[in-house]
Formats: sequence, structure tokens, C-alpha cells
Amino acid sequence: MKLALAAACAMAVSGCAFWNKPAAPSAAEMAGAAPADYLIGPGDAVNIIVWRNPEVSMSVPVRPDGKITTPLVEDLPAAGKTSTELARDIEKALAKFIQQPVVTVVVTGFVGNYGEQIRVIGQAAKPQALPYRRDMSLMDVLIAVGGVTEFASGNRASIIRTVDGKQRKLNVRLDDLIKDGDISANMPMRPGDILVIPESFF
Repeated sequence: MKLALAAACAMAVSGCAFWNKPAAPSAAEMAGAAPADYLIGPGDAVNIIVWRNPEVSMSVPVRPDGKITTPLVEDLPAAGKTSTELARDIEKALAKFIQQPVVTVVVTGFVGNYGEQIRVIGQAAKPQALPYRRDMSLMDVLIAVGGVTEFASGNRASIIRTVDGKQRKLNVRLDDLIKDGDISANMPMRPGDILVIPESFF
């Protein structure tokens, strides 16, 4: 009798464990996620969660060109955006296939310590994340990424830099630096800088 009672209790406990919903992730478990204002870069891993649509929810890497691909969304630019901005873009893309999609994006994998890197996105010959070196300059970064593509609008480029917890946009003149050799267009880089090179309209 005692043995049967013990077995029944064990089954009841296991049944409760099976049917209870898993607890929400703790702060410690979420510690690996990026800050809300973190800008996604090439090499990061993003976890895309589409509410009530697990078949299109997945974790994907950000390609060197700064884009991501999922089964229903191809070549969507992700680099240079926050997770919230990317989630809204994915919702717009999925709206063609899913009625009123609700998307959450969590950055779960970083390329090393992003605070000690310089990211180059857009029309660089080799967009990538570079380890920061002491006294690194804009010219050093351009050499490391192989310069810019023929489609780049170099003088419309900018550096996104975090100063006192706030992001600032600094305009840079890459064409003047590369093509004209204007050394005054060179500038020191800082850990965490993001160099954004836009595409020319012509």
C-alpha cells in the first residue's frame, strides 16, 4: 500500500512538472542578451521569435554584408539597427504571409566583446567587425576592410559613437581621404565605433 501511494505521488509530481509552463528567463539567463540600444553588426546571432508561428521562429546569423535570411524573408538588412527596429522590419516583411505578425528579436551571440570592436557596415569591400587597437585611425580601418566599393557614397559616411551613454553620429569624408589624400579627413577611432558607409544614389 505504501509503495503504491509513493508511486502515485511520484506520478502526480511529474505530471505537474510536465503541465506547468516553463518559468520566464531569469536576469542571469538574460545576461547574454544585448542592451536594448545595441546596434546589430555582421557576425552577430539574432533569435527571431514570431508569436504563434514557431515554424518561422529561429536563430540566424548576420552575414558579413549585414543582412539576414529566414524561410520567408530573404536578404533583409539587419546591421546598424537595434533589435526593436529589426523586429518591426521583419513584421512588415512577414505581413505578406502572416496576418498581423508579432515579432521579437533578441541578439544572443556577439563577435567577441563588441565594446572593444569597430564595426564596418554598408558599402565596404569587406564589411566586418575589427578588434580595436590603440591609436587606431579611420585610415587604418579602411585599409583593414579593403576600402570601399564602387557604389559607396564615401563623403556621406558616418561614425556612430557612444559618448556618455548616448549615441552620436559623426560625419566623415571617406572620398576626400581615400581619393584625394586629404589627411585632414582622417580621425582617431574609439572602441565600439560603427562606421556606416551608405550606397550612392547614382
